[in-house]
Amino acid sequence: MTQFMIFSFLVVMLNVSALNATDAADVQASAVDAAKPDTSRGAAPDAYRIGPEDILQISVWKNEALSRAVPVRPDGKISLPLLNDVQAAGLTALELHEVLTQKLAEYIPSPEVSVIVTDVRSFKVSVMGEVARPGRFELKSWTTVLDVLALAGGFTQFATRSRIVILRPEATTMKRIPFNYNKLAGEQENFYLRNGDIVLVP
Repeated sequence: MTQFMIFSFLVVMLNVSALNATDAADVQASAVDAAKPDTSRGAAPDAYRIGPEDILQISVWKNEALSRAVPVRPDGKISLPLLNDVQAAGLTALELHEVLTQKLAEYIPSPEVSVIVTDVRSFKVSVMGEVARPGRFELKSWTTVLDVLALAGGFTQFATRSRIVILRPEATTMKRIPFNYNKLAGEQENFYLRNGDIVLVP
């Protein structure tokens, strides 16, 4: 076997070893990720996002003409002097603060802006079906499935507690999330609802 062939053989073996090590690392990483608990549904969101009907207090330091309480319109926008319409729905108070500061900088040198959500009115969920008081509920804080069922007065005697479904708007579709009340002491998680969720109790 020539030196060139020996060298080529060693290079191939090194590449195979490297690939095997990479595959092993990928498998291990996948196993670690799979073992991590899925907190996307159960954990409360870390920041409130503004929605239609919310009331915002916009304050511009040393400028009373621009400081005011404004409602978020159904189209998700607010109206302010100089800026006219500004998109607010879908943003956090901090994000809207940054948008307003950037826009006002075109008219005012170094504007100091604060945004406070003074009245939460857009966080609404509905409960339908076999509950005592079905309806749409306006919430003021993060609320779990059990909390909303309690607001609706609990189940009727005909409710099928193992087949509850939460319908969650996602873009143009509705995601179905099953909820088994009978398994709350075990595998069923009592997770937080999101704005627009519909709880169906058959």
